[in-house]
Amino acid sequence: MKTTRQQQDATRRQIVASAVDLMTRQGFDGTTMKDIARAAGIGDATIYKYFPTKDRVVLGFVDEAVRGALEDTLATPGLADYGLQEKLQRLADALLERLLPDREFVAEVMALARRSPLSMWAEPLASRQALREAVADFLTAAEDSGEIEPCDFKGVASGLFGDYLAGVVAYWLADTSDEFAETTQLVDLSLGVLVTALRAGLVNRMLQLGGFVLRSQMARFMQHGSGLIGVLRMAKASLGDGAAAGRPRRPQAPEPTPAEPKAKAARKPRTRKAAP
Repeated sequence: MKTTRQQQDATRRQIVASAVDLMTRQGFDGTTMKDIARAAGIGDATIYKYFPTKDRVVLGFVDEAVRGALEDTLATPGLADYGLQEKLQRLADALLERLLPDREFVAEVMALARRSPLSMWAEPLASRQALREAVADFLTAAEDSGEIEPCDFKGVASGLFGDYLAGVVAYWLADTSDEFAETTQLVDLSLGVLVTALRAGLVNRMLQLGGFVLRSQMARFMQHGSGLIGVLRMAKASLGDGAAAGRPRRPQAPEPTPAEPKAKAARKPRTRKAAP
């Protein structure tokens, strides 16, 4: 019998909830996909139709938390009348409220993210795009109302807000103050600084200044004698040392006998690489 979308979503949530419970008690490494499947009441093979790896199960938890926080924020009565800082702060608060019941598991997630950041954050989560669009809408509304100056980098800023929230969560996990008062203060102050800078158009000016400095210095940096060759040599040496450390050593060729003089190795013609 074919399962409906609602049934699939319910099974997905059950898998994530079971994983949270098991990994909180046993840790990520101490929990297997078979453990999660049995706790969720599904077949050992069925779980892979929903999540191919344990990492993806953990990301499923992150996806649900962010999506739920967005839903809670957008459902806030009178949200359209909120200022930009209030909207962003409501979103940060909603996420922490969602994570609070599973705070111990969230610490496990953050430890896993530090251990393998690429596998954790490279996945194209649906909630990540939804978060980006919501923040971009908040910025557009603030522009339209005249609350902030026109913002030339809404796409970049809305994308970076997800990283900001990850930083807030990391701070919150280490916060031992009463009712996480220090985290509340951090969010209030940091968003206050951001909105004040946007209101004054300072961020756009800083980006324009940075672009001018980059353009004006690039030509000089690319000139002969600018030190670019030295920088590239140092970078190549550093990268080469790192690569060589993880590469097996090649067996050395036997030394030629006097009767057989060593032949010169044929050298490939070197091509000049274009400067970056």
